[in-house]
Amino acid sequence: MARKRRGMEVFSMSFLDCMSCGFGAVILFFMIINSQTAHESDAPPDDLKGETTKLEIEILEQRKNMVLAKNSMARLKDEKIRAEDQIAQIIALIEKLKKELEKLDKTTLAKIESVEKLQSDIERLEEEKKRLLAIEAQRKTDGSNVRRFTGDGDRQYLTGLKVGGERILVLVDNSASMLDRKIVNILRRRNMSDAVKLRSLKWRQAVASVDWLTSQFRPESKFQIYTFNNEPKPVLKGSEGVWLEVGDGKQLDEAIRILRRTIPQNGTNTRDAFDIINKLSPPPDNVIVLIDSLPTMNAPDTEAGMVTGQQRLKYHYEAEAGIPSGIPVNILLYPMEGDYSAAIAYWLLAYRTGGSFMSISKDWP
Repeated sequence: MARKRRGMEVFSMSFLDCMSCGFGAVILFFMIINSQTAHESDAPPDDLKGETTKLEIEILEQRKNMVLAKNSMARLKDEKIRAEDQIAQIIALIEKLKKELEKLDKTTLAKIESVEKLQSDIERLEEEKKRLLAIEAQRKTDGSNVRRFTGDGDRQYLTGLKVGGERILVLVDNSASMLDRKIVNILRRRNMSDAVKLRSLKWRQAVASVDWLTSQFRPESKFQIYTFNNEPKPVLKGSEGVWLEVGDGKQLDEAIRILRRTIPQNGTNTRDAFDIINKLSPPPDNVIVLIDSLPTMNAPDTEAGMVTGQQRLKYHYEAEAGIPSGIPVNILLYPMEGDYSAAIAYWLLAYRTGGSFMSISKDWP
């Protein structure tokens, strides 16, 4: 009997075993590789560890700062609440004080008015005291003066003029320029009558000034009054070179009476006028000069026509050189139009001799 042929098998048991072993080896190989890779990834490099540590520290710092900020915010919130409470208390206190001040203003208004009234009364009494003291001082002064001079409205004249002394010489300019302050009026009045000349405001002002000066002389002192134009003359005739006693004031009154009737005329010669200082014996210890301009001549008679400003200054310095040293010369200047050098020249004269200088206004004395 014929044997049946066995079919051919492609895969046998041995082949499958081989394939299984091969696949197993591949799987084992991949497992080994994967294990090595995982091991390497679990152990990071050192530089990555440092960065990680730094980031962790920064995170901790930021968390710390955040906690501090939260604490600060909480503290500020508490302080804000306390400040608002204090502000509310202060506002309430201010309102209370305002109400109290309103009450006090009403109660103290009367007191303030009373204080102001008292102050006004005190000031009024002080003024009355000053007035009474001034009257008393004037009464005492009048008691020591031999003559009395009262200005307009009982005016008192306060000056720096030195009118004291044991021997007082008064030199009064009665030249034609004493007729007015303006040259054109001087020329016009010079040709008028004597009565008109005597009524000239400038001349009457000069006479009033002498009247005031003599009212300040002490009874025990001596005096002499000279007028001068082209030449000097004593007001009281026959008293050349002689000192007159102030005494009871009768001679002073007579001198003022005669001076009021003296007519201004001719030129101005201060050289001979200042020479009177040397002719008086003993010499004066105080000289008062009433004048309005620089001299126009240096001798009683002169043939000179028009005199320039430089020549007038020359005449002045020649006259000034004859004044002895140690005697104060006080100047009362009645300014004349156009004679601009007179003020500085006479101021220097008063300054050099230790006297005083006054530029007289229209309403003095």
